[in-house]
Amino acid sequence: MSSPLPPWLEAFRAQLGAEVIETHISWLLLADGFAWKLKKPITLPFLDYGSATRRQFFCQEELRLNRRFAPELYLGLEAIGDSGEWAVKMRRFAESQRLDHVCARGALTPEHLSALARVVHAFHRAAATAPTGSRFGEPEQIRAPAIDNFTAIRSLRPDATTCLDRLEAWTETEFARIAPRLAARKAAGHVRECHGDLHLGNMVLLHGDVVPFDCIEFNDDFRWIDVASELAFTYVDLLDHQRPGLAAWLLNEWLIESGDFDAVPVLRFYAVYKAMVRAKVAAFAGQPDTTNDYLAQAERLTMPPRPQLVITHGLSGSGKSSLSAELLRADPGAATLRLRSDVERKRLFGLAPLASSRSCVAGGIYTPEATRRTYARLTELAGQMLDAGWSVIVDAAFLKRSERDSFAALAQQHGADFAILACGAPLDELRRRLLDRRNDPSEATVEVLERQLEWIEALGADECTRVIPPPQRREPT
Repeated sequence: MSSPLPPWLEAFRAQLGAEVIETHISWLLLADGFAWKLKKPITLPFLDYGSATRRQFFCQEELRLNRRFAPELYLGLEAIGDSGEWAVKMRRFAESQRLDHVCARGALTPEHLSALARVVHAFHRAAATAPTGSRFGEPEQIRAPAIDNFTAIRSLRPDATTCLDRLEAWTETEFARIAPRLAARKAAGHVRECHGDLHLGNMVLLHGDVVPFDCIEFNDDFRWIDVASELAFTYVDLLDHQRPGLAAWLLNEWLIESGDFDAVPVLRFYAVYKAMVRAKVAAFAGQPDTTNDYLAQAERLTMPPRPQLVITHGLSGSGKSSLSAELLRADPGAATLRLRSDVERKRLFGLAPLASSRSCVAGGIYTPEATRRTYARLTELAGQMLDAGWSVIVDAAFLKRSERDSFAALAQQHGADFAILACGAPLDELRRRLLDRRNDPSEATVEVLERQLEWIEALGADECTRVIPPPQRREPT
């Protein structure tokens, strides 16, 4: 509910002829293509704007932190007359281009999420790393707020006690399982000065680029987090917007960009935590239906379906990558991850996905030994993902029976279902696709295709019983 503005702020508003938007911690004045954001003189358990000095400090922090990824939006600080108060001056943008609005009208695409994955990974890579001796990212520092969520919601929603008990028990069990990994991730430098509030409403399309803004400046504990926790928030928000295909696509594109596969075992814990944070906020706001929705979402995240391991099979140009991408985005629970042999082969040799290896046919990074190493790495990563409860698609040629058999055994070893996505096309079409291919991690040529034809081992009758139909091409949901 809006309250009367202080006289000094009303005078500033009248001078600008500005529209006022009020939140529980800020005032936002909008006029002439600009926005002025001011801190309210309040103190909350997670925030202290109680003095003019602190409000000025947090204005400076907001400017510093947001200029890391949105310098074109954050213009500077402006004194508000002789009141002693300061505002962050920003350039306005079209509200319709905010990602939550783009998503709501069905215009958010996999390409947008691929761009976001690149932006976020580049930002995280440049962000400051939490000092070894700091509290940030310590396992108990992660557990405490997760458990506090349940205490807070119980006080407001005693009718949800049974559900909360289940979720709290899962959280404690999962935390105990991943605690050593959380400590290892901090030691490896994955706890950084992040955005802290990376939901769709805090990102905008500017000139076709995805730009985050409005990060957390008022509480260090909310901002100095594991980069996996940052991604989990966007993932959960996409699920909340009923876009599981895009949620899965974002995680997979981020894994391609970062190669941070050690994050996979902790992602579900962080996703449940983020859902519970939103449930708590909704409970405090007196929104029982929204609270119930987030509790249900958290429960779904704790109960993924039995994992499945799918491998592709087909010659170069047969559509393995495009069909496996469709299969990935068709998972209604966004519980599937994909490994691409072309990407992981290049990563083994220190190359970016689209970099040229300048290899000759069967040479360079495509020797038999390089291929053996690639399949060994795919086996290792797929096993880790299955152990963490994620389904896995492995996008590779799998032209040899022995390669397929080893992954069938891997699925059995990890208690996963096994399936084959067989891909094919007429030879003339395969040749045309390879000649037309651009900006793709694969370096296969028509000459590679001709060699594959000499030694491909067709699927056996027993394997054909494992073949699944190709997914129907559709817009991701």
